[in-house]
Amino acid sequence: MTPNARDEGHIKDEACELLIAPQASPIKYEASYINIAMFAYFHVASVYGIYLAITEAKWATILLTIILYGAATLGTTAGAHRLWAHRTYKATLPLQILLMLLQCFACQYSIFHWARDHRLHHKFSDTDGDPHNATRGFFFSHIGWLLVKKHPEAKKRMRMLDVSDLKANKVVMFQKKYSTPFIGTICFILPTLFAMYFWNETFASAWHLTILRVLLSLHATFLVNSAAHAFGNKPYDKNITPSQNISVSLATLGEGYHNYHHVFPWDYRAAELGNNALNFTTLFIDFFAWLGWAYDLKAVGNEVIAKRVERTGDGTNLWGWGDKDMPKEHEEIAKVLCKGH
Repeated sequence: MTPNARDEGHIKDEACELLIAPQASPIKYEASYINIAMFAYFHVASVYGIYLAITEAKWATILLTIILYGAATLGTTAGAHRLWAHRTYKATLPLQILLMLLQCFACQYSIFHWARDHRLHHKFSDTDGDPHNATRGFFFSHIGWLLVKKHPEAKKRMRMLDVSDLKANKVVMFQKKYSTPFIGTICFILPTLFAMYFWNETFASAWHLTILRVLLSLHATFLVNSAAHAFGNKPYDKNITPSQNISVSLATLGEGYHNYHHVFPWDYRAAELGNNALNFTTLFIDFFAWLGWAYDLKAVGNEVIAKRVERTGDGTNLWGWGDKDMPKEHEEIAKVLCKGH
């Protein structure tokens, strides 16, 4: 590759021209005033929602808010992300419908738009082809990218994506076709009316706690794009920005093992140790696999993981054994225990 080609931030690939990172050249942002107004309202209304939760909201409304936060998160992580964006497993029609309904509670556009943008993020990660390019800073990758129009390069690359599987999915396309009234009703109207009808909650508390729940869910998802691209270890590939971030995993039910996920995006667990309390999404998928509703679960073999860790990892190991900071006496204790079996 010639120096000029590198300066332009492009390399040639057999399939198409790919951007290389970092690619955060100065640009003039074009504001999205509708999104700015929406997020401004969400934040102001959420502050009032916190006040109402402390002063007058019923416990049933607070509990409903927590339950729907979890439901929205699973609809995004197990549905839009691991099922439809990455196709890490397959789901029967009942499970697809359930996940689609849960994703509506998140208010993160339709599954079609979510999966399309996420595929774009992985294919052109941390370049101008990435909708939330982390090389443009924490604020941009967290929420700023939604306050401005998409970068021209991202629009260009989007047209190259293969989304034929999404277009062929009747559940996904039904939600896309009726996205505004359908998602709006499920996400905002039904929870508000439910609280008002069943335990006589006031409209103010029911509505503002609904807004608070949506905003918290949005920010939790945004942390995967921002915090998990800025803070944490990189046991699998030290050459990329995605990192392992436990705090993000807690907020998103398992999506914070981001260094692993970007190295092995087809693994349905999105983490090396999928079955643990910090990855509830994997437990959710495993439960439906037990029921027979989820099948063809894809996972990476331990030998493949170990070789990748040795080749490109940063020498850390969040899982314990093999960590470079592991005390020698602990290794000896473990060896003694192993001999005893």
